[in-house]
This record gives sequence, structure tokens and C-alpha cells, in this order.
Amino acid sequence: MLYTQILNDNRDFLALYRKGRFSASKYSVIYVRPNNRPYNRLGITAGKKIGNAVCRNRAKRLIRLAYRNCEISFPIGIDMVIVARQPICSIKSQVYCDYMKKYGVSAVNEIYRGFTVKKHKQ
Repeated sequence: MLYTQILNDNRDFLALYRKGRFSASKYSVIYVRPNNRPYNRLGITAGKKIGNAVCRNRAKRLIRLAYRNCEISFPIGIDMVIVARQPICSIKSQVYCDYMKKYGVSAVNEIYRGFTVKKHKQ
């Protein structure tokens, strides 16, 4: 991934859940928060409600693939956590990649603009 590092500290995940904004869909929930760094940080989670280990790993692979395909479209300087939901296990990879291109990128950009507009008003 070009502009992305892995987010793997539990403290960062919890901060995103508490202070970040989110966009929910049928396949995943995307939490976003600016990080004021020259790169993005990405975290992916798939809980036990998704299914067994095979389903959880497949969900994480699909999310990683979709993010990699759309990485250039995302703004630079954000923390992002993508939480998988149950229906992601039963779709083809191209379906989720198309969803991310069509809806995920626009949702993240809209959330990021909301943060920056709020920041400038202060």
C-alpha cells in the first residue's frame, strides 16, 4: 500500500470508535478520523459474529483488496478502521471492490470534509 501504514494499537482503535465518525453499510462500517500525518493508517476488524476463522480471514482479505484498489482516491492524513459485517462473506470480491469505489470513497471524503470544515470554523 502506497500511502498507508497498518493501524494495530488497541488505543488507536478505541479512539477511532469514540471520537471518529462513521459510515455504515450492508457490508462494512468505516470509521474515519484525521491524524495530521503525511500518510494514512488502516485497521481492519472482523469479529466472531462474522463466522469461523476462514470467513473472518476472507472478509479481511476482501477489505484489504478493495482498499488497495481505491487507495489513491482517499485523502491523505486519516486514520481509518473498517469493520466487516456478516454479508461480506457471501459476496464475490469484485462486488465489494465496486461498492468501495462507488460508495466507500465518497463516504470517507464526505466525513473528512466534515472534520476539516469544523476545524476551520473554530
